[in-house]
Amino acid sequence: MKNWSGKRIIIIGLAREGKALAQFAAAEGAHVVVSDARPRDRLLASLMELDGLKIDFVLGEHPMTLLDEADVLVLSPGVPADMPLAAAARTRGICVTNEPQEFLRRTPTAVIGITGSAGKTTTTSLTGHMGRVAGRNSWVGGNIGRPLITDLPQMQPGDFVVQELSSFQLELWTRSPAIAAILNITPNHLDRHRTMTAYINAKANILRYQAANDVAVLSADDPGCGSVRGLVRGRLRLFSAQQPVDDGAFVRDGHIWLRDGERETAVCPLNHIQLRGGHNILNVLAATTLADAAGIPVAAMAEAIHTFHGVAHRLELVRLLNGVHYINDSIATAPERALAALNAFTEPIVLLAGGRDKDMQWETWAQVVPQRTKQVILFGQLGEMLEGLLDSPVVRVNTLAEAVGVAAKTAVSGDIVLLSPGGTSYDAYNDFVERGEHFRALVQALLP
Repeated sequence: MKNWSGKRIIIIGLAREGKALAQFAAAEGAHVVVSDARPRDRLLASLMELDGLKIDFVLGEHPMTLLDEADVLVLSPGVPADMPLAAAARTRGICVTNEPQEFLRRTPTAVIGITGSAGKTTTTSLTGHMGRVAGRNSWVGGNIGRPLITDLPQMQPGDFVVQELSSFQLELWTRSPAIAAILNITPNHLDRHRTMTAYINAKANILRYQAANDVAVLSADDPGCGSVRGLVRGRLRLFSAQQPVDDGAFVRDGHIWLRDGERETAVCPLNHIQLRGGHNILNVLAATTLADAAGIPVAAMAEAIHTFHGVAHRLELVRLLNGVHYINDSIATAPERALAALNAFTEPIVLLAGGRDKDMQWETWAQVVPQRTKQVILFGQLGEMLEGLLDSPVVRVNTLAEAVGVAAKTAVSGDIVLLSPGGTSYDAYNDFVERGEHFRALVQALLP
């Protein structure tokens, strides 16, 4: 249902995507109802953004009466797809959808969609940068930045659109982008999806509805990606840091190479990559494969790789103080991501870890951390549990501020102070961004 004029659209959740879709639907002439479980006094800023639009609000609850005469129910990413209201909507034959899918239904140009358990934002941002360097009119959004439906009225056929997609967004999908990538699949968000099978199924939706002339990009090095290869309906392109591939990007002799099944082209030396860590080499390989599938020239890819310095809260250098590098990797909300961060450095590491758990497996993390760190400082709800797992002395504090204070007294010139928590931020912050910004502020406030 592309034409929402005169339709009753129910939007659940008044966060970033909910606001964007409410504005879009109102402009389309829909009868828009926005419902949020939070009370009005906690939503004043969001309500002000929608002031003047023909939108009704139901706040503090999600009553079943919302479905009366409803045509479409839109869920925000933070809302479980199996919430009672959504289940009742499906029973009544009401379309249940979300903002990224509604954008994909309407976009006038082919879309590059990117998902994965780690590396989505870096790969999405770098791919978009490649498009801009090539002179394409580029749009980057989805799970990062602005919801793309906000910019839909300005988009033209032939524009370069890169959409980051989370498992929360994908679990509702019944269509797929023309160029789709899964970077990796490792355990994540099991507190939401409950089982690994459900999590993989959500990720796999990015491939499931592709057509025979579409392109799927997968890691050749990741077993999780191997488990979904059977869903590929069109052209399969691979990327690998371990071995050459017939169609895609790979590493050989210190260079990134690109193959299209017949021709082989050198893209750039590995030392042109400005990002640290082997996981970022994989992100660059994925972006190179995606950009090539979208027709970006190799020269533009090489320039983009050399000029791309990363994304905030992802191995971000905050400060060099008294010879100590303070690194913000607040995005690391799973133990696998924290291990990737540890492997990005050869210097002695003072690790700040903790936060809140999301039903993850920590055994490998606990085995590796004592070998890769000189000191571990634990904070947040996870602190006590992680201390019990580690077979080495640790310092346990309550807050991130205390952790930074201890780290500043512990680290010496040549050390890395690394915030790579492994847990989510929700025990003390609204999201990993707020946690990372607090870390930045704490570090900048340290006296020489």
